[in-house]
Amino acid sequence: MEKKSKKHFVLVHAGCHGAWSWYKVKTLLEAAGQCVSAIDLAASGINTTRAEEIQTLEDYSKPLLEMMDSLASEEKVILVAHSMGGIPAALAADIFPCNTAAIVFLTSSMPDTKNPPAYVFEKLIASIPPEEFLDTVFGSYGTCDRPLQTILFGPKFLAEKFYQLSPVEDLELAKLLVRVNPLVTNNLAGTRRFSEEGYGSIPRIYIICEEDNIIPKEYQRWIISNFPPREVIKIKDADHMPMNSKPQELCACLLKIADTYA
Repeated sequence: MEKKSKKHFVLVHAGCHGAWSWYKVKTLLEAAGQCVSAIDLAASGINTTRAEEIQTLEDYSKPLLEMMDSLASEEKVILVAHSMGGIPAALAADIFPCNTAAIVFLTSSMPDTKNPPAYVFEKLIASIPPEEFLDTVFGSYGTCDRPLQTILFGPKFLAEKFYQLSPVEDLELAKLLVRVNPLVTNNLAGTRRFSEEGYGSIPRIYIICEEDNIIPKEYQRWIISNFPPREVIKIKDADHMPMNSKPQELCACLLKIADTYA
């Protein structure tokens, strides 16, 4: 793979997943000479927080926010957000716009600046018939006044909805490593909108995965029309885990984005 000028990618995982889910793309980007930080959000991967300890979006995003806060004042990163990770990534860009060169939303919930942070994600969850969640387990915590939810994807759901085009080894890895995560609802994220001068000022790129069984192409297009990004890229024959089903193609997209926006 052709060497590119060095950029810093920060990879933000999907719900129930962790930094481990990026292992192929991290390897490819580093082989291309890039700097890569794959983050475990709270209660994810090897982070020791329990889901029930997470009371706010800031709590869930704390590892990402701490990493952004550690950057030098002039350093800029490219945030790459997968699925539900789009909401923590948008929060990080809103707080640290001067350190954010661009945000890549990879078949992801992409918040706008008119509605609460969880608006797009909550609409997606509401649009999925209950029976399509298969063996996914939902839980509840919080208070009567402010109920919060957890989610844990079951093996059948992972196989049919997340990893249907990915190598079976990656599905087995996920079955071993997924953890209970909080659902980023309005009760968790609050109703304060992300700002135009923060998150809204950052170039956004959306990557459509054409064989996604979680976020259908039609819904991905609605997300795009709701808050149009600078650029839209499609990856053919990619399931909801393009870092597993199409890692080379995804890496090529990210390198091109870095050359354009960083």
